[in-house]
Amino acid sequence: MKIAEVLSAAPDRLWHLAKQAGVPGVVSRLPLGADGRASVDYMDLLHLIKRYEDFGFRVEVFEPGYEWELHNVRIGTDKDRRDEEIVQCKTLIRNLGALGVPVLCYNFMAHFNWVRTSLAIPTRGGALVTGYDHALMKDAPLTGAGVVTEEQLWENLRHFLREVVPVAELAGVRLALHPDDPPVSPIRGIARIITNAAALKQAIELVPSEYSGVTFCQGTLATAGEPISQTIREFGRRNRIFYVHFRDVRGTANKFSETFHDDGQTDMAAAIRAYKEIGFEGAVRVDHVPTMEGEDNDNPGYESMGRLFALGYLKGLLEGSGHTS
Repeated sequence: MKIAEVLSAAPDRLWHLAKQAGVPGVVSRLPLGADGRASVDYMDLLHLIKRYEDFGFRVEVFEPGYEWELHNVRIGTDKDRRDEEIVQCKTLIRNLGALGVPVLCYNFMAHFNWVRTSLAIPTRGGALVTGYDHALMKDAPLTGAGVVTEEQLWENLRHFLREVVPVAELAGVRLALHPDDPPVSPIRGIARIITNAAALKQAIELVPSEYSGVTFCQGTLATAGEPISQTIREFGRRNRIFYVHFRDVRGTANKFSETFHDDGQTDMAAAIRAYKEIGFEGAVRVDHVPTMEGEDNDNPGYESMGRLFALGYLKGLLEGSGHTS
């Protein structure tokens, strides 16, 4: 397994901390173009990748965040804009392939990305974590998108994959679908369809390909009640785990809180042994870490000190199980 970390587009304190912690890989967001918007342009991607490489990192995965969402692809109400977004996605895949980036992580969460109802739940030693309580959302108003049905999303996902999977095959870029977080449906009238392991399997079989697989987000799947080690083996036997988010929770899909990586409901050591058993050699990153003493929680789930703790914990598990990174 190759440990990687999400870093900003320009060197900062976390670049140095990651390098000092022995992290060799990067999970990159998209660069910004001259217009200040997320760019899929070859030269913008090249400059960003070289910036990481010149610092001593290797880019293992591109994982576009909030700065670039396939909104109309998912909602499907504006077919012209949907087609424009698919063209952009194809361009990104081709350029990533030309630049040697092996994996593109994407999700099919419509209108909003991961959702939390609490951003500062006290946990061990007063550290702060995020959480979700679906009961607090039952009377929440609809979004501007109105009601979006599961049937609509499945049809839009099928159309999307029919368009982009052949491009990914030619480019040599593996598409890694992330499950919906939280895995409940609907939220504010917006359906969520990738809410468990069965839905992940159904999604990647819409357009079967060795280049269509999953981002195995342990926290989301644990929230959904999946047995993590068993589920790793199920997807691993099919060679469909392309990328791993390493995190944990306590609770269920309807009500949960995130945890320190050593304090959740999952046997994390058993999970690492399962990855070794299936021969997984892709990128893994720690995800959604607690905010620790002295940090301001301006970026819940993504402050620095919790990442360092999680990285050390992950490295120990990997070495203890005989993995090299």
